[in-house]
Amino acid sequence: NMDDGLIDAVSAMTKFVNLLVSEPDTAKVPFMIDSSKFHVVEAGLKCSQGKCIVNSISLKEGEKKFKEQASIVKMYGAAVVVMAFDEGGQAATADEKVRMCQRAYKILVEEVGFNPEDIIFDPNILTVGTGMEEHNNYAVDFIRATREIKRVCPGCKISGGVSNVAFSFRGNEAVRRGFHSAFLHHACAAGMDMGIVNAAQVIADDYHKIDKELLEYIEDVLLNRRQDSTERLLDFAATLDPKSKPTAVRRLDGSAAPFVASPKENPIVPGFNPIAPDAISLKVPIYKMWSDKVQKSSAFNVLDACMKKRIMVIDGAMGTMVQRRKLQEPDFRGTIFKNHSHDLKGNNDILVVTRPDIISDIHEQYLGAGADIIETNSFSGTFIAQADYALDAYDEVFRLNKTAAELAKAACVKFTGKDPSKPRFAAGAIGPTNRTLSVSPSVENPAYRATTFDEVVKAYYDQVCGLVAGGVDLLLVETIFDTLNAKAALFAIDKFFEEKGCSIPVMVSGTIVDNSGRTLSGQTNEAFWISVSHAKPFAVGLNCALGAQDMKKYVANLSKCCDCYVFCYPNAGLPNAMGGYDDTPANMASDIQPFAEESLINAIGGCCGTGPEHIKAIGDMASKFPPRKVPVVENVLRTSGLEPHIYKPDPVDHRKTFINIGERCNVAGSIMYKKAIVDGDYEKALAIAKKQVEQGADMLDVNMDDGLI
Repeated sequence: NMDDGLIDAVSAMTKFVNLLVSEPDTAKVPFMIDSSKFHVVEAGLKCSQGKCIVNSISLKEGEKKFKEQASIVKMYGAAVVVMAFDEGGQAATADEKVRMCQRAYKILVEEVGFNPEDIIFDPNILTVGTGMEEHNNYAVDFIRATREIKRVCPGCKISGGVSNVAFSFRGNEAVRRGFHSAFLHHACAAGMDMGIVNAAQVIADDYHKIDKELLEYIEDVLLNRRQDSTERLLDFAATLDPKSKPTAVRRLDGSAAPFVASPKENPIVPGFNPIAPDAISLKVPIYKMWSDKVQKSSAFNVLDACMKKRIMVIDGAMGTMVQRRKLQEPDFRGTIFKNHSHDLKGNNDILVVTRPDIISDIHEQYLGAGADIIETNSFSGTFIAQADYALDAYDEVFRLNKTAAELAKAACVKFTGKDPSKPRFAAGAIGPTNRTLSVSPSVENPAYRATTFDEVVKAYYDQVCGLVAGGVDLLLVETIFDTLNAKAALFAIDKFFEEKGCSIPVMVSGTIVDNSGRTLSGQTNEAFWISVSHAKPFAVGLNCALGAQDMKKYVANLSKCCDCYVFCYPNAGLPNAMGGYDDTPANMASDIQPFAEESLINAIGGCCGTGPEHIKAIGDMASKFPPRKVPVVENVLRTSGLEPHIYKPDPVDHRKTFINIGERCNVAGSIMYKKAIVDGDYEKALAIAKKQVEQGADMLDVNMDDGLI
């Protein structure tokens, strides 16, 4: 039964992408989230911790809708496929394809602020060999348009659904697959970068190994070299075993003799090349630089000057200092929560309300030890985390964060006043929450999540409201063990800045959980960086989990690949048998010194187990070394799953670096996959995805068009 009323595309997309993320063999590659319905695309983006590609948006509904959807895609940090459609319909000729794509490019670059490297055009691969004369030049038009679009839209990429070109020859494997190989050979030569394909087949069907007789008939049709090419190919195809491969063609009669087609009524003109480049007459347009309408706070320039001048010092652990006070339940309750229904001991964040004297004293101890940046005591300041203590009401969360910000800011103002040459900064601490968006809490149900992306976005948005109202100078999204949680935080922050019309610096810090070099949700630190880089953080770094010695190689990697400031704040060694930390200030400073000596960092601090004495030792050491210089990183298309995928096309042979996007997780392209989704057999659907990666897919296309199911 294929009744589309039996399935909800949003639910199907959510469940399937959650499964893909939970399976390491599929999660390692980036996803192309594919649907003709934008709300279905969003459902997939909300489940993907890596940097995805959205397929697709277009100008079909006009510029307003196009810009709205493009802006949302940008907030999710995805690259985007733009179909060559406009208000008048689908582009068919080369001129139409170029015109529509250039118009979209101009809007994306000048008005939305898209990185050109993240813009991918699909100029419509349409079917040839249909017997209709107006279809004969479709492949030639695509190839010619590809070359011109790449020229007039610098940095853009070209993609398409390759199987479309040979739709007329379904059922004849030799011809169909031969078309795919020949098309890719010529399209890649013109600049095509990627395509939705059967990865195993396009890898096996090397153009240079295609049967030469078959290839001539195919290219006559593909390149529109003669008016009777389709009829001749159909006659030839009828002599072939339809299950044979294009590299090993078999005749139905077992004959090896060349096929004799009908007389050549339209012989090829010697030297004629229908896809030869045109003489270039138009210059590449000059596009205006996008200007962000959101104003930046004064903290940007002050922080930037400090980071360029010296290695800045971040404070140490708040929890360590609170534990030293040996506080009891009455300290956490104070007078405000004296009759509260739940125990509050352990809710360190609430101390900003019930014991502000203690929190202020801790801030001042770190500032006195030389810290330039102190964090608000708001690590668990979301309604999600505070729900454990029945303090998740908006007013309680807002008060907690606003008060935390006011205490930290007051301490910074006090110490900056003592020495204006050393400005101090209050960073709004935004922790990971106690829920994860990429990992199921149920071993039996890997697609299950205990929360949703929208809920996490709202939690972070509410927290940011309080922190900014309290006067923080910057925001620090920290201890990221699940990158999708961090993307939700960055989405909320971006939304807040857009609504308020003003932004403050944002620092982002991931957590490598062990010597595998990965986050808890499985990403390498470079994949993590690619996933959050769209937010253009002021600085990115690592904290917690590891001591300095174990953390160094991962910080070094970030230092090479990030085009912003880099920082870290490791633990005081690894925890001992009692859960404590034994690294002395002198030992920790010594362990961190290579970071400074090798110019890996712009800021340094301490996490678990560190106190003011550690920060002073680290600061004294760091003051002897110059800060890292931010490198110029090559602007290329970067996507990610658990692993980074960095696309650098071979300038001589695009086919060699072509990105194979697996086509089979597409309800429009695979009956087997479609049936698995309709039947609710997600394990079978997941097996289809795994097989594609095993067979060479660099990415996975996931299509859930509910109109098709």
